Formats: sequence, structure tokens, C-alpha cells
Amino acid sequence: MKIIKGTLDFEIEGKTAITIGKFDGIHKGHQLLLDDILACKKKGMKAVVFTFDIPLSSFFQHSKSKELTTIEEKRKIFEEMGIDILIEFPINEKTATISPESFIRDILCEKLHATRVAAGIDVSFGYKGAGDSLLLEALAKECDYSVYLTDKLCIQGREISSSLIREEVERGNMEPVFDLTGRYYSFTGEVIHGKKLGRTIQMPTINLLPSPNKLLPPCGVYYSRILIGEQLYFGITNIGFNPTVSQLSAPTVETFIYDFDCDIYGMEVTVQVMAFKRPEIRFQNLMDLKKQMEQDKLEGREFFGI
Repeated sequence: MKIIKGTLDFEIEGKTAITIGKFDGIHKGHQLLLDDILACKKKGMKAVVFTFDIPLSSFFQHSKSKELTTIEEKRKIFEEMGIDILIEFPINEKTATISPESFIRDILCEKLHATRVAAGIDVSFGYKGAGDSLLLEALAKECDYSVYLTDKLCIQGREISSSLIREEVERGNMEPVFDLTGRYYSFTGEVIHGKKLGRTIQMPTINLLPSPNKLLPPCGVYYSRILIGEQLYFGITNIGFNPTVSQLSAPTVETFIYDFDCDIYGMEVTVQVMAFKRPEIRFQNLMDLKKQMEQDKLEGREFFGI
């Protein structure tokens, strides 16, 4: 997959099928758009995702809200899906003033040679977000592209959206997140050295330092799946500050892996959070912590059926 970032000086040769959006969470509504351009890829077009180099809220509202899907995670997901080109369009004082008509004519048509444009019915683009699905359709004949628009998908009477996913993650409701996205909520990172206290209580763990831009579920213990290379394992993950034994300034993702005893320091690992088990607790001493963790291990085996 080719990544175009940090520049307006680009042009793609040949016909393209393009989908436009923020793609935070890459949920099932987004996947309809991605499926459409990937179907066009089979007809000889290049599948192109047009998104942004920073969260739009951080520029327009100066919001510091965390992301459901970091830019690194988006790149990995899009590449695995078979996207040909990912455009991480730079958002700044200059690009934010591009008119909606110029966005379509100059960028989608002249630079990207769009033959197909896929977007949600509520799409917005251009200066002050004035461009919409009606404008996309109005200029389709002039610019020689077809338009594919999707309505909001619903689950249990609620519209699938990044906002809904964010709400569920913030509540620690990880099962609905899977239902909304088709993927487990995950963290990917390099295994770092911790205090190695887990080994002293027969529960060695691996430690990841999550991206500072990543939205974390509430501090607590979760059932999880762990991907190490092509191998899948089951485990128990603590997200938080380890209050019994540490005084951390930033939360970590610390995971015990069942039936695993290998040195993987420095390797990239993905931890997929499946379900909330219990809140993080400050215990009086290590013996109480060990007793609870042994209980967690037993209940985890029951949860996974291993």
C-alpha cells in the first residue's frame, strides 16, 4: 500500500475508486464504503482511502480527545484489507479553506482521477464542512464519476458511529465494540521491560506502553487475545497503573498469557481486549494481590474453555 502524506503535490495515474472519511474506529458502516471501492478494484480501478493526518476535532475544536484507531492502526487495517493508496491529507490553515467545489474538481478529479466516490450520506468536506452528498451527486456528471452513498447502519435501534463506539469503550463495554466494528478493540506495541514482579508471584506478564493518542477503556482487568506473529494466545490484561506495586504516571497494558514462556522483549505484539472482568484494585500487600490473580487465572480458563 502506498501512503501519501504531508503534501498537496500528488497525482495518481489511472482510474480510482475513492472513499472519504475520518475512519475513526473503522466500524461496519465504514466497511460498506471500503467494500465498495475494493469491488471497484476488481474492475481495474485503484482503491483509494482519503482521510486526514490528524483528528479534525483537534484542529477545528482544539479538542484533545483520544482516538479509537491511531494512524498506525489505520494503516495496518487498510493494508490488510487490500487498499492500494492511503492519502493522509494535511489539515492546516491553508487546506482548511479549500472550497467544496475545488475539493471535488481539483483534488478528487484532477489529482486523483476519481471514477467512483463512496461516502456516507452525512459526508462533509471543504471550507466549514459546506460540501455534502448533494454536491457530490451534483458534480458527478461534470467530473465523470459515479457516487455510492450509504445511510447509517443501526444495531439494536442505535446508529453505528464512532461516537457510539467511543461511548462503549469509555464504559468498558468491549463486547458491543466488537459488534459495532467486527474486530476486538486492540493495542499494538513493542514489549517493554517492566518491574518483573509478576514472576515473583507465578504470573509473569508482558508490558505494552499504549500510544498517548489511543483511547483507553476504564482501568481494570480484561479477558484478552494476544497475537504474537501469526500465533494466537489467550490471556488476562490489566489496563491501568498497578496501584499495589507501582506509582506510574501513565497507564500501561500488562498481560499474562496462558501456557506461554518465551522471551519476546522488543517484539511487536497486539493485545485484543474481549471483555471486562473486574476493576483495578489496590491491595494491602503482595499476598492479597497474588491470591486475586490466581483467582483471575482460574476464572480466565473457564471463560476461554482452556
